Amino acid sequence: MKLVPFLTATGLALSALPVMAQTEAVNDSALREEALGVFEAIPQKMTAIKQTEENPDGVPLTAEKIELGKLLFFDPRMSSSQLISCQTCHNVGMGGTDALPTSIGHGWQKGPRNSPTMLNAIFNAAQFWDGRAGDLAEQAKGPVQAGVEMSNTPEVVVQTLNSMPEYVDAFKAAFPGEADPVTFDNFAAAIEQFEATLITPNSAFDRYLAGDDAAMDDQEKRGLQAFIETGCTACHYGVNFGGQDYHPFGLIAKPGAEVLPAGDKGRYEISQTADDEYVFRAAPLRNAALTAPYFHSGVVWDLAEAVKIMSSAQIGTELSDQQAEDITAFLGALTGEQPIIDHPILPMRTDTTPLPAPM
Repeated sequence: MKLVPFLTATGLALSALPVMAQTEAVNDSALREEALGVFEAIPQKMTAIKQTEENPDGVPLTAEKIELGKLLFFDPRMSSSQLISCQTCHNVGMGGTDALPTSIGHGWQKGPRNSPTMLNAIFNAAQFWDGRAGDLAEQAKGPVQAGVEMSNTPEVVVQTLNSMPEYVDAFKAAFPGEADPVTFDNFAAAIEQFEATLITPNSAFDRYLAGDDAAMDDQEKRGLQAFIETGCTACHYGVNFGGQDYHPFGLIAKPGAEVLPAGDKGRYEISQTADDEYVFRAAPLRNAALTAPYFHSGVVWDLAEAVKIMSSAQIGTELSDQQAEDITAFLGALTGEQPIIDHPILPMRTDTTPLPAPM
């Protein structure tokens, strides 16, 4: 995926609508038309993933893969210590994050970056802050093997799964016809299918987009207008309000060493290309009100402060307190219906299940 130059290659023009005063009546039709040119609603349900022009039907989601993926997502035995699961850092009950500046992993190590939400992650063009994983299956393989996170190996994961008959049966049901379905690739594919169901439809904004003028209040509508007017849509657009391309953090002005640590150069660490220094994937903004702290450094806890930092660093605009409050209120309208997930009963270990490794 290429770096998209700010305010040009996105193909998005800034709004011609005037900035609304607090007392000015909202023209819902004009505002909605403007929004429909930039954003999409979260679908009510996911039935397939990875649709392309060559394969418009994509890969269907199946109940067996989803249920297996759910087990794997919640099972801490996928980590070498058997203490850390996907759910540990991507808590479905907390906006898909862990509400920490950076996650705590194996050996009580602090991770290098803030944990991104898994809610609606299926809509991102790539995963992780630097986009190093092309899809959720590839992403699922990363933390398991990272020494600072789950510190496991594919071989031990497969050994662990094969040691429990319930898991073996679940893999056979999810991947019928395969002679040896318990593989690391299938482990990741099942997690991807479960995570594809973690979507948050029916936000106030989505209802407004569908024609319900009363779904958002006047301040939220002013915030939507300001979000478009100030140029936030150059990076934050589409169904997930971001997650589609890459931009330098601090395009206009560096936000400071605490927010943008000098040692974390973003995509440069993947590409070793100078143009990728301090370039990151545009953060998706769905459910942003639930996912503090903000930025890859995880140092900003207040959403309005994060809005002001981004406006100054990326656009060169100093927002008034009222504009920041309005945009923050609008971002609150992006909170959708949270997935209700029962914690599954996990398969029972056996005498051949590997023992926990020391932390």
